[in-house]
Amino acid sequence: MKTVLQIIEEAGGLATFTWTRIENPPFMLLVIESLGEPGPNGHRALSIAHYGEQNGDAMRDPEICAEIVMENGAAKLWPYYFRNDYAGVERWNRQREDDGSMTCRPSETRDLESFMEMWDANIHDQGFLEAFQRTAGQRC
Repeated sequence: MKTVLQIIEEAGGLATFTWTRIENPPFMLLVIESLGEPGPNGHRALSIAHYGEQNGDAMRDPEICAEIVMENGAAKLWPYYFRNDYAGVERWNRQREDDGSMTCRPSETRDLESFMEMWDANIHDQGFLEAFQRTAGQRC
């Protein structure tokens, strides 16, 4: 997710990033946040989500949680969770079990990585980076 990682870099970089909220009408709100708990492989994790509203409730459409992993000096996102509240879908493709073992679903991982590429292209094409740059995002 090059666009998401570029937004994080422009927000001050991974070392200090906590969250940002980007409004870019007519598109859904985009929120990127650093999670307080590591992902299933123990790496720092992010939530990336578009939010809408239904009956006063915040609805994720979608949300992806991914670990941040450094590969060859560059940050890469390893997805492990997908949720879409409107469709009633919630899936884990990697999950640490209570006994410490790891459940992995390689086919779902490939599907989620493919979806992330498409979603990142959409986020880019819809101008979320430029919207962040214009407003410097709302962040803590």
